[in-house]
Formats: sequence, structure tokens, C-alpha cells
Amino acid sequence: MASRAVLELRWWRRYLRRLDWEVYVEDKRRHWRKVLRQLEVQLAPGERALDAGCGPAGIFTILSEQKVDALDPLLEEYEKKLPGFQRDQFPYVHFQQLMLEQLEVKETYDLIFCMNAINHVADLDLALGRLVQALKPNGTLVLSVDAHRHSFFKFIFRLIPGDVLHPQQDDVADYQRFLGEKGLQVEKILVLKKGWVFNYVVFKAKN
Repeated sequence: MASRAVLELRWWRRYLRRLDWEVYVEDKRRHWRKVLRQLEVQLAPGERALDAGCGPAGIFTILSEQKVDALDPLLEEYEKKLPGFQRDQFPYVHFQQLMLEQLEVKETYDLIFCMNAINHVADLDLALGRLVQALKPNGTLVLSVDAHRHSFFKFIFRLIPGDVLHPQQDDVADYQRFLGEKGLQVEKILVLKKGWVFNYVVFKAKN
């Protein structure tokens, strides 16, 4: 595995080490449902949905009535080394071991979720472009990310890269611009969690 993938997996193992897997997944499900309510995202049975950068307990966990693809470059490692996660627990999901930049647009989706993943990619323009290409006309993209609060710290983090897991160091205005340049209209921006350096922000956008 590449060094960043090794660090990502190590982070997950440490984070989940003291947690009960079933309790953790149920907490995540409540969180995802709350986010969708706040964004006023309606889920219709049978819709095609993509969970891009899904992790071991992504939003796919609440999409049992949708036709779901979920991709992540570490799926096999999650199964081998994380307590609890098994892909066959989610028979309604078609899992793909891919980086976002490797997404081949064979299907288009009514809903695309990229939750806390876009700032992990090496090539943001390519990854975001692939997601937008995969969106059906009038489709919805929901993207969440840690966004810089202060231009000074954004400048420092970009100048001296020290966060190996998060190569992309951007603020809310940057992400609005990135989405607009790809032809998307941002309908809603919510701050889910405030921090000193970053806010955890979610965007709802349509094409």
C-alpha cells in the first residue's frame, strides 16, 4: 500500500479500537439521516446512488432502498483489519475498490455522496470532474469536507504540507468555486461542526 493508505488505515484502526462496531454504525446512521434532513434531500426507492470514498460506515448504510455503488481504495483492508466491517453485511451495495480519480463513468446517478473524502484525493480537479460526469441531469451531489476558516492557516498548510491524509487545503469559497466551475449550482451550505482551524461543512449542489 502507498504510505497515505497505510496512514489512513492506521487512523481507522486506532479510532475504532475502543468502539463497539454495532453501536458505532448505528450512531453513523443517525448522523447520516440527520444530515439528509438538514439538507432536505429526499430519497426515493429505486434511485441510483453513489457513495464515493465510502469508508467502512458511510452513508451507504442507510440506503437500503436505493441501488447503491460504494467505492473506496481500502475496502479489502477494512475487511481484514477493522473489527466488524464485512461487505456482505450490505447486500444491496455494489462495492468497488477504487480511488475517486479512478471512477469510470459507466453508470449515472440520481444522488452522489462524497462525505469527508474529497480532501483526501491527490487530484481534486480530476476526482470532482469524475463525480460530476457521473451525475444524472438534475441530479444531486452532497459533498462534505473540512474547510479552512482562516486564510492565514490555509496559506501555511499549503506552503508546508504536513497533513499527509488531506492533500487538499481549501476553504468554503474555494469549494463553491470548484463546484461552479464544474457546472453545478450550490443550493445549500451547512456547517455541521465548528473548529478552530477547520469547520466541517456540507454542500448540496445540483447540475
